[in-house]
Amino acid sequence: MDALSTPKPSTTIADFVRLLAVGRTGEDRFIGTPQPGGVGRVFGGQVIAQALQAAQASAPEGMAAHSLHAYFLRGGEEGLDTSYEVARDLDGRSFANRRVAASQDGETILSLTASFQRAEDGLEHQQAPMPDVPPPEDLKPDADQRRAMVERNWDKMSEAQRSLALRPRPLETRTVGKLHWMNTEPSPPFAQTWFRTIAPLPDDPALHRAAIAYASDYTLLGTAALPHGLSWMRGELTGASLDHALWFHQANARVDEWLLYATESTWTGHGRGYNRGMIFDRAGKLVASVAQEGMMRRRIKNS
Repeated sequence: MDALSTPKPSTTIADFVRLLAVGRTGEDRFIGTPQPGGVGRVFGGQVIAQALQAAQASAPEGMAAHSLHAYFLRGGEEGLDTSYEVARDLDGRSFANRRVAASQDGETILSLTASFQRAEDGLEHQQAPMPDVPPPEDLKPDADQRRAMVERNWDKMSEAQRSLALRPRPLETRTVGKLHWMNTEPSPPFAQTWFRTIAPLPDDPALHRAAIAYASDYTLLGTAALPHGLSWMRGELTGASLDHALWFHQANARVDEWLLYATESTWTGHGRGYNRGMIFDRAGKLVASVAQEGMMRRRIKNS
């Protein structure tokens, strides 16, 4: 395979489904396999999604996850399996709670708590309006923009940078406006990105929730960099997620249909950036809400 070729979407999605399918090694113990061809630090959304899958596999029958809260304790390493140990903190009539510790080589890398609820009817309102943005069909795929950028700057980029930009991704994304890593001008801390899987997923609501958890770590910390005109892709920043919270508002949302991720950063300071996001379906229904704080520092280049 040459550097600019890509596998079939069905192959990438089959790998993605396997990535999110944790295997049981004991009553409340699970194992997650690494991303094929992954290099460097594990993507935070991957660990969150696998931890959620472990929690879901141990949840009471008939209950669905409605929220999760996670702390990233150490950076995980690609190429290694990740172990997940679940604690059953609550099994109530309406709600249940699971605590998950993710570890590699005996060291905890993430702590996650997930809450589950039995389906019920209740009062409804939605205050958050969906942003007025172009539909995904009117926007260029981000992958095409990344590919064109690499082709223009092939000799200026390292092999690692080219590989990062061109690696196959299970999610197709289409960004409203400029991709933040292509823009050096400071801009308001708001971003909107359409996303969906590049091929259909099985009809498993738990898998779709895990895929939403995976996707919720996309673009989020980058929103905090927009007012500063800096980018991780250009090597101007170092950063890592510190904590991550996600609330599922619609139990049967599908990630193989277009969803809009609207993010904003209301504050940065003291080497940290705070971000929040809302995920909408095409009808404007709020599917999920997200909040995250991450470490964000200007990279000091060697003179």
